[in-house]
Amino acid sequence: MKTRNGYARGALTVHSDPAALTAVTRALRGAGRKIVLVPTMGALHDGHRELIRHARKVPGAVVPVVSIFVNPLQFGPNEDLTRYPRPLEADLEACREEGVELVLTPQVEHMYPPGSQTRIVAGGLGADLEGASRPGHFDGVLTVVAKLFHIVGPDVALFGEKDYQQLALIKRMVLDLDFGVSVVGVPTVREPDGLARSSRNVYLSAEDRERALLLSRALRAGAAVSAYGADAVLERAREVLAGLPVEYLELRDAETLGAPVPGARARLLVAARVGTTRLIDNVPVQL
Repeated sequence: MKTRNGYARGALTVHSDPAALTAVTRALRGAGRKIVLVPTMGALHDGHRELIRHARKVPGAVVPVVSIFVNPLQFGPNEDLTRYPRPLEADLEACREEGVELVLTPQVEHMYPPGSQTRIVAGGLGADLEGASRPGHFDGVLTVVAKLFHIVGPDVALFGEKDYQQLALIKRMVLDLDFGVSVVGVPTVREPDGLARSSRNVYLSAEDRERALLLSRALRAGAAVSAYGADAVLERAREVLAGLPVEYLELRDAETLGAPVPGARARLLVAARVGTTRLIDNVPVQL
């Protein structure tokens, strides 16, 4: 049975009105419950399910909250906003199966009312790597994440490591703007053949999907020769990617995404187009 504030413990409650969800999460925190947010754009796959499972494992009286919102601010003028998959009923069923208690499904006008102008600026890192190919993308990401943090008021927020630069920038924003949120990265979930799970994989033809495997193979091959230094890592990965239109292949420091430091943790990141679909992936590297 739902309470007056629109919440029933152990059952799924869906809110489209951000203010209504805020009232619920405030009441729950006041009752000693811990709010764990999993922000998504929907089209939920096993990677999202893994985030939800991690949310349920956070110590304490946890309330998993999933947001489903296709954020227009993070799409460029020639990107796939209009065709981005929106299977809401299937997404809600996945949330039920994973024991989610609260889902936020706002409309664009809820998140960005008419006349809305203020945006978060991602800074220098936001213009690098993904940001160089997608100008303004991370400004849009950080703006919507900041709004979700204010709406939901989470104690913990979970993000997949597949979008590693995004994770780094969100951690930076939380630090710089004094958000009282613990941001946790969850390792990339992969298909049995190594392909990183992504909502955009549905765009791949059978032939393109086979070619897409070159990304994870190249990253693994590069990481395997890390004992020989950064140049060897990049050279080996480039050999595997030969013939694929690569936008960037970079080895960066795992914390700052600046130049890698010998002996420190690093991250090998790649973006490439496979057919008409743009894919990204990354793996940890110990130099």
